[in-house]
Amino acid sequence: MRYFIELAYNGKNYHGWQIQPDAISVQEVLEKTLTTFLRTEIKVTGAGRTDTGVHAKQLFAHVDMEKVIDLNTMQHRLNSFLPKDISIQDIFPVQDDAHARFDATAREYEYHISLKKDVFDHEYSYLVHQKPDLTLMNEGAKILLGHQDFQCFSRSKTDVKTYYCDIKKAIWEERGDALVFIIQADRFLRNMVRAVVGTLLEIGYGKLPVNELKTILDSKNRSNAGASAPAHGLYLAKVIYPKTIRL
Repeated sequence: MRYFIELAYNGKNYHGWQIQPDAISVQEVLEKTLTTFLRTEIKVTGAGRTDTGVHAKQLFAHVDMEKVIDLNTMQHRLNSFLPKDISIQDIFPVQDDAHARFDATAREYEYHISLKKDVFDHEYSYLVHQKPDLTLMNEGAKILLGHQDFQCFSRSKTDVKTYYCDIKKAIWEERGDALVFIIQADRFLRNMVRAVVGTLLEIGYGKLPVNELKTILDSKNRSNAGASAPAHGLYLAKVIYPKTIRL
């Protein structure tokens, strides 16, 4: 049977989600744990990949295994095997052809910026020493909604066939001593969100006029956009699927 596993993880100690030849990844830890628990080799397929140091509040992976009678017990036992920075939030059966990556209709990321030094939060948000102009950054975020090609925000050496993304939401919110950027799209390019955040911060600090963002997008040149924001402030927050995927 095919099952979806819903995960959350702190990405600090991992080189992203996807298995790497010489570095520890979340996918590798999950597969080894499942293999040990089920006593047979298990492979999982994730909804996407997060980069080194990036966190996930929600990521789904699909796995094929024998029918499980008590999923709650399995979830609790697997969590006892997993390290403290990886947690299984849910396990549920899905259609036999359901695919964690290809059936996802949207993904949502959050980028967290701290305006005040917090000794308990410094590893999970990007501390800035001056508050950027939120109004200007939201003007820039609106420009993203009317665009499709985001090559200027993509990592230079990548094997994608298209740089087109359908951004459905892009907005900055102020939450106490923090700023949170929320962006949702059908897909994202590698390093895209961090590059977007870095560029919008340049707008917020008055280093880049808002209308210059259109020129940068049209140039399709990564060197014209801002520097990428640090990885530790980025979270994969939500992956959305059709309701019909569940059994």
